[in-house]
Amino acid sequence: MMSSQTRLARCSTPTASTRTPSAVHGPTVGTFGPRFSKCRGRFEVRTATPLTEEASSSSYGLLSTEERTAMAKKFGYRSIGKELPNDVALSDIVKTLPKEVFEVDDFKAWRAVAITIGSVAASMWCIATAPWYLLPFAWIFAGTAATGLFVIGHDCGHRSFSKNKLVEDIVGTLMFAPLVYPFEPWRIKHNHHHAHTNKLEEDTAWHPVMKTEMAKWSKVPKALFWLFFGSPLKCWASVGHWAIWHFNSELYTPKQMERVKWSWAACAAFVGIGMPLIVANFGLVGLAKFWLVPWLGYHFWMSTFTMIHHTAPHIPFNRSEDWNAAKAQLSGSVHCDYPGWVDFLTHDISWHVPHHVSSKVPWYNLRDATNSLRENWGVHMTECKFNWKVMKNIFTEVHVYDDEKNYVPLDYEKEAPFLAIQRKVLPESASF
Repeated sequence: MMSSQTRLARCSTPTASTRTPSAVHGPTVGTFGPRFSKCRGRFEVRTATPLTEEASSSSYGLLSTEERTAMAKKFGYRSIGKELPNDVALSDIVKTLPKEVFEVDDFKAWRAVAITIGSVAASMWCIATAPWYLLPFAWIFAGTAATGLFVIGHDCGHRSFSKNKLVEDIVGTLMFAPLVYPFEPWRIKHNHHHAHTNKLEEDTAWHPVMKTEMAKWSKVPKALFWLFFGSPLKCWASVGHWAIWHFNSELYTPKQMERVKWSWAACAAFVGIGMPLIVANFGLVGLAKFWLVPWLGYHFWMSTFTMIHHTAPHIPFNRSEDWNAAKAQLSGSVHCDYPGWVDFLTHDISWHVPHHVSSKVPWYNLRDATNSLRENWGVHMTECKFNWKVMKNIFTEVHVYDDEKNYVPLDYEKEAPFLAIQRKVLPESASF
């Protein structure tokens, strides 16, 4: 099996084995550096000489600085870091963070609540008063501001909002309710995601589809999966995740259900009281205008943040026996720069790497924590700016788990017109 961050081949017929040994097997030896060749617009790793059976499993770990730079440029990343040594533990990384980044500041936490409530209110005013041709901008503002509700609840779920857990439960539940997002079910599943980031069959956030699952699809599930995961509609895939994971009582233990029901009740209250009030005053069109479209805007950011943070050609999902916590959380999470207004309204949630190194870092300390990681571990970090190249690759190439290549596209056996058209027409620019 492969150790993390090692598989890069992108063509259906590789010229050399690219599998990677488990982290417990030690470093790879006796190989020459891999070389790039182009295939259907993607990179294939080729080696200068045949690799030994043990060593042939490593490709990413063998890349030189120049080769990582070339790969980063190809896929739209600012940098792709070196593979983290196997003997580095996650606790070693956490210890290098300044103690100050773990400190909870009540003023900053509640200031964020005020900023978000004010921003959401301002966005509703913009929607109510904007002429039709400015409505899209008002909706973008509203969806981004609504994401701030999630981020505040997100800190509450990680117990980094307040020193009082009851306050965190109340604030988290209230922030999530207008999004019809049940706080406690999300908290349970999200903490599982942090404990098993990029672990096959365990991570509850994003997961590549397995070939065995694809073989079982009938026509309708196949068409839906291709539509929503093989196109820009993937930016709203979190809607499906929300519906599947958070309202099914079978996913929670009887003890967990005691708290889950309170979160469901909060969502039911918004649906049963808040939505009828909107309809009573503005009609069904008003419900779509003031709630549904901003809600979809929130899900755009929810999906986009998450898939960029955890989906990249060189970042693998590993089985539990090969999974390495330090590699998954530091090197397996991508830092992405977004426009300043997005960072402001979403409370720096995109400064994501330190959040995975330790979820106890409050949002307002993520920048300092990121800079600390850059100083101490930056050579192992992947970074990018929000851009078309990264997004296009996620839409058209990074779909299906492959034991040797990390990912292959949905049409890995034969190129499909649906994806071929997107590969031709979607922009290649490294910026928006």
